[in-house]
Amino acid sequence: MRILIAGAGIAGLTTALSLHAAGLDEIRLVDAAPEIRPLGAGINLLPNAVRELADLGLDAAVGASAVPTTELVYFSRHGDVIWREPRGRAAGHRWPQLSVHRGHLQMVLLAAAEERLGRECVRADARVTDFCRLPTGRVRVTLAHRTGDTTTTEVDALIGADGIRSGVRRVLFPDEGPPVWQRQVVWRGITKIPPFADGRSMFVGGDSTWKVVAYPIAPGPDAAGLVDTNWAVSRTFVPGEVVDRAGWDRVVDPAKLLAALDGWVFDSLDVGALIAAAAPFEQAMVDRDPLPRWTFGPVTLVGDAAHAMCPMGSNGTTQAIIDARALASAVAGQPDLSTAFVAYERDRRERMTLLQNCNRALGPEVVVAMADRARSVIRPGPSARDLDRELAEISRRYAELGGFDVATANAASSYSVQRRPHSARPAQQPAGS
Repeated sequence: MRILIAGAGIAGLTTALSLHAAGLDEIRLVDAAPEIRPLGAGINLLPNAVRELADLGLDAAVGASAVPTTELVYFSRHGDVIWREPRGRAAGHRWPQLSVHRGHLQMVLLAAAEERLGRECVRADARVTDFCRLPTGRVRVTLAHRTGDTTTTEVDALIGADGIRSGVRRVLFPDEGPPVWQRQVVWRGITKIPPFADGRSMFVGGDSTWKVVAYPIAPGPDAAGLVDTNWAVSRTFVPGEVVDRAGWDRVVDPAKLLAALDGWVFDSLDVGALIAAAAPFEQAMVDRDPLPRWTFGPVTLVGDAAHAMCPMGSNGTTQAIIDARALASAVAGQPDLSTAFVAYERDRRERMTLLQNCNRALGPEVVVAMADRARSVIRPGPSARDLDRELAEISRRYAELGGFDVATANAASSYSVQRRPHSARPAQQPAGS
């Protein structure tokens, strides 16, 4: 049984490893990048995702270069603490919440895939541009390369894990158009600064227009006493505001941000100093509209290809990992791939649609805007207690929706699989041959 996965990012590699754990060995991945390199910035893995990585035997390797997050603190733009809550093991989870560089996680997954599936399991410089279902039930896939050449391959199933601009999704929904801009621009960077708070905290602060997120992504300080700190700043545009997006998707002068954020301080974190030492990359904040279906016979979608969402609540990477595990569990428990893909979608799509819509409404980070609109109620008194109860309820509901509340995340994985018997199908040629 031969499976091709489009995309060798977090979603694709975790899917490959999970399918291998289910007993499938003829798995190949293709990726549009000319080579697989550790790109990106900081990400967060919630405890339910770390649990799944532990089931794959990879939690120690990922955790070796990660920060086990201990708390999440929300601030107003003036430095007032709006809300704080323990995270990971500090909150009673069996598995930690990990802040880590995306590239490190990807390289851990790639090394495991090459070890378990063979060093030739990933082919770079190969983008899925088209596919069709054959009378035999198999799928013929067209791959494009930088040279301008195309190649084809035939597989039993195709999984689109190729991100927010997925080629697989584009074939399934040719009239969808580009990702949806959410009237926000975001700047990202990594800066070496002295540790703040306990060295394992995530800070989120701002107002109804500006928001800052910062957290360390290195386990400890370097020889100079500095730690790699991932940060993101976003600005929301009001309805009717004229926006020129032509200059986005590039590195910009940090002065562009300091004009608005210089002087902001969250506890011991000087936001201006954090930004001034970086070369921020500026881009639009985009997501995708929820889909009415993910699965078409032996073709399905995972991760951002299925449900790209706004980066609120640390759920994007986490849910991609959960998708991968859910898909492999369905494959292990169903007699054929098409039936398994339908079962996987039934398990995941409705919840992800709710999460996509929730993140468009700012997810748990809505508390920053709430406090900005009603700053006076933060002072001690009955109104403050009412606000605290409301914020606690927002946090609880979001954790339950994402499946990382303590009760759910501490349970044994629902997606642990027993290995299927090996397919009797003869071995096929490598993808693109």
